[in-house]
Amino acid sequence: MYFKTLIKPILTEKMAILQERENKYAFFVPKNCNKNTIKNAVESKFDVKVIKVSTMNQSGKVKQMTVKSGGRTIRTSGTRPSFKKAIVTLHESDRIDLVGGEVAS
Repeated sequence: MYFKTLIKPILTEKMAILQERENKYAFFVPKNCNKNTIKNAVESKFDVKVIKVSTMNQSGKVKQMTVKSGGRTIRTSGTRPSFKKAIVTLHESDRIDLVGGEVAS
């Protein structure tokens, strides 16, 4: 179930700070998912306790693009894709290793 709910994690500098300080993790999710399905998917996949789930819908922006073709300049427009993002807050004793680096023993 969770392989359709959690599309991919968001690995940015801002999310790295939130992971360290507030134990929050972000994922791209499908638009039709609600908070309960996201919570169940994270708990079943990573075996952690979820305290809170926040979601946000981001609409796609309209972008202008200029292409030079055969000496002429052609202006076209397109749109960036829309997406839904979920920020999951975990219990203070739980962690998720998204990068999967080496573990020192």
